[in-house]
Amino acid sequence: MHSSDAPASPSSPTSPAAGGARPLSGIDLNLLVALDALLTERSVSGAARRLHLTEPATSRALGRIRRTTGDQILVRSGHTMVATPRALEIQAEVADLVRRAHGVFAPVGMPDPADLDRTFTILSSDMLIAAIGPDLLGRLATAAPAVRVRFLPEPTPVADPLRDGTADLEIGEIDSTAPEIRAETLGTDDAVLIVRAGHPFTAGPVSLDQVAAARHVVASRRGRFRGPLDDALAARGLRRTVAVAVPSHTVALTVIAQSDLVGIAPRRLGRPALAAAGLAVLDLDLDLALPPLPISLAWHPRNDADAPHRWLRAHVRDALTAALTGPGPGGPSGTDR
Repeated sequence: MHSSDAPASPSSPTSPAAGGARPLSGIDLNLLVALDALLTERSVSGAARRLHLTEPATSRALGRIRRTTGDQILVRSGHTMVATPRALEIQAEVADLVRRAHGVFAPVGMPDPADLDRTFTILSSDMLIAAIGPDLLGRLATAAPAVRVRFLPEPTPVADPLRDGTADLEIGEIDSTAPEIRAETLGTDDAVLIVRAGHPFTAGPVSLDQVAAARHVVASRRGRFRGPLDDALAARGLRRTVAVAVPSHTVALTVIAQSDLVGIAPRRLGRPALAAAGLAVLDLDLDLALPPLPISLAWHPRNDADAPHRWLRAHVRDALTAALTGPGPGGPSGTDR
C-alpha cells in the first residue's frame, strides 16, 4: 500500500478538509517499521543495516515518511542527524505499534498448561467416553487443572459442530462431511456379541443359527434397526430379529443386563462398560467377518495452529491409543451403528 506523491484535492476523501486523518488504505504500513528504525538509529546507514536494506532504499523510505507526515523527522546537524520535535513526540508510540504488530504476526506459543483456563468440547459416543474418559481427565487434571471438558453426543447428519465452531474435536467414527475437516485415524476396534451373565448362550459355543434366532438390541443414535451383523447374516442366508433400537450404548447395556436380548459392543473400547454392567462376551463357534470400526480424531483446520488445541489433541490421541492397544476379549469384528 503506497501513498500518492500528489497532493490530495480539496474534495478527496484523504484530504484534511474532507474530515481528518488519512485512511490506512492510503498508507504503506511498512513505513512504520522504517520510521522506528530511523528514530532508533538517528542515521540512514544505521537504519539500513537494521532493516537489511540498502542505504538508497532507506533514504527513499525517509523521503516517503516525510511526505506522509508533513514533517522532516530527521534533519542534518553537522555529521549527525537529529530528530525533529514531532519525531520525538511520536517515537515511543511508533516503537509500541511496531512491537504490537510483531506480536500479532508472531507464532503463538503454548502457555504453561498450569495457567491454561479453557473449556474444550468433544463429540463422542457414550461408550467411547467411558473407555477413555478417566484416563484423559486424569492426564488433563495433572497437567492443567483449570481446563474443563464438555462431552457431547455425536451430531445428527444435518449438524456439523466442527465446522460451525460449537465443538473442538470429534472422536470415534467421524460423521462430519465437510471436505475441509482434518481426520486422523488412530486405529480400529472390532466387536463382540454380549449377553447378561447367566444367559443360556453362556453355557458354551454359540452357533450362527442360534445368533440369528435370538432377539437383539441395536444401539443407534439414528434409530436404525440394521447394522453390519445383518449384512453378515444375510450373506449366510439368515436374518435376525431386532426387538428394539436404543439411542446409546449405555441404554443398550442396561437393557441387555436385565433381559435375554443379545447386543453388540466394541471389543476393546467397550471393556470398561461391559465390566461395570457385568455382561458376558459370547464364545462364538462362527466367523461373522464384520468390518472393523475405524477410530479417528477430527477437528476443523481453524484449530491447526492453536497451541492449546494441539496440546489437547495430543492428550486425546494418547488416551485413545492406550484404549485401543489394551487387552480385550476376543470376538468378531464390527459394530452396530
